[in-house]
Formats: sequence, structure tokens, C-alpha cells
Amino acid sequence: MSYLPFDPVLKPARSRLPAGACDCHFHIFDRPDQFPLSSGRAYTPTPATQASYQALRDAYGIDRAVLVHPSVYGPDHASYEWLLRENAAWLRGVAVAYAHTPDADIARWHGLGTRGTRVNVLFQGGPTQGDIDSIIDKVKPHGWHVQLFGDLEQVPALAPRIVERGLPVVVDHIGHGEPERLAGSPGFANLLALLREGRAWVKLSAPYRLSRQAPAYPEVRRLVDAILAANPARAVWGTDWPHPHIAGRMPNDGDLVDLAFDWLPDAAARQAVLVDNPTRLYWTD
Repeated sequence: MSYLPFDPVLKPARSRLPAGACDCHFHIFDRPDQFPLSSGRAYTPTPATQASYQALRDAYGIDRAVLVHPSVYGPDHASYEWLLRENAAWLRGVAVAYAHTPDADIARWHGLGTRGTRVNVLFQGGPTQGDIDSIIDKVKPHGWHVQLFGDLEQVPALAPRIVERGLPVVVDHIGHGEPERLAGSPGFANLLALLREGRAWVKLSAPYRLSRQAPAYPEVRRLVDAILAANPARAVWGTDWPHPHIAGRMPNDGDLVDLAFDWLPDAAARQAVLVDNPTRLYWTD
């Protein structure tokens, strides 16, 4: 299957994001000769360079960001490390540790600004529960969180299990499920309970992965409102740029920034989700 490139048109948003705003989820696919993709990847992304992402930052007022190591590079973090070194002033990262990842790699990634490891249970060949337990043991000494990428309806007990092992969990993309089913599922109920207890976080990102009703994605609003009602101090926002692995309609980033204003209609909510919460999650050592 072929996937669409990101929309290069930076459609003007209704307003700039507040000072200190953080995009808590983006990827870069740059310099293919220097950083080759994994032969076992689940998809082939279209190119998305550091320069293109910088243009997006400039257009919308994204002062800080969190780079998420994508699955298409497998365990090779060469591109990830290069980007963190080049952009240390404004960038933090989420790596992908494996049960076999050397402790020296994890320590080096931490020194470069890594504050979490992503666990991908959405695609085939993801880590087993035993692998996840081993990964938690590896990263716990550094105080990282576990970023969970999966459909909460399909893995309802995984977020609570991670928390019970002593690490915070950060749930990707609003739980990544069909909104109506997800809203009534045990997995989403578990997430809301963990949010209320202050033991989980969630990324308000990639609504187009849950809904095709662009640009407002109205079915997703119910989930966002429930998350913010449970604990607005535990929500962060991200673009998911360059929106990889999307075969349908490609979103425009100006519309996604406008959607953040719709979800967070007052200045206090925007300050919390876009600025203060990311600072506590990624910039507090």
C-alpha cells in the first residue's frame, strides 16, 4: 500500500500557539542514504525533513517538541541521536528500547534528552508482555515513562499493568480506537481512572487516526472532553507530523492547530496542555 506525503501547504491557523508551546509527538524521515529504513518495517514513510518541520514550527509558534523514534528504523537510533544532538536547545525524545537494548545505549539516550520509551502493540511483531516487563526494568533507573501505542479497546489491562510496575504511562493518540467503541470500553475507563489518580498521561494527537470526518473529527471530541474532565493536568498535545502510515485523506497542519484551539477554548487550558504539562513530563529531570 502507498501512503500519502504530508501536505506542504502551511495553512494559516486562527492564532499562534502560546509562548513555550510544545509539540509532544512528531517524527523525522530525513537523509535516507545516511539513515536507512529497517528491512522489517511495517510501512515505508514518505520523506519528511528537519527543514520542513522547522517551517511548521515557525508557522504556528511551536517553541519546543518531542521527537518519537519511529518503528520504521527498528532498533537503529542513529537518526534519532543525530536530531537530538543537533537540536538540544528545544528538543526532547522518546526512544524505543528493546529487551536486548544495551544499558549503555539507554544511558546515552537519557543524556541526549530522552525521557520515555515507546511500546508499540498496534502492529504485528510487537513486544510480548515479558518483553515489556524487561524494558520497564531497564528504563526505570532513569525515571522514564512508557509511551503506549495501541488500541486501548484491544489491550484494556496494559496501561494499568505498566503503572503497577512503577512507571507512568503516556497513552498515544487519544487511545487509538474507533471513538464510539473506545468511549464505552474497559480500556478507556481504565485510562480515565489512571488520569484521575495522576498516574497516567495522554496525548491529544492524531484525531484523523480515529475519525475520517475532517477537519473537526467530531466523534473524537467526546473522548477529548472526557480526558480533560478526568485530569487536565495530565494531557499534552502533538501534531503527529508528518502523519505517517495514512492512506486516506491527509490532514492539514493549520487545521490541526485550529482544532487544538477548539479542544482548549480558554487561555488557561491552552497554557496547561500546551506549555505547563509538557514541561513537567519532559523537561523536569
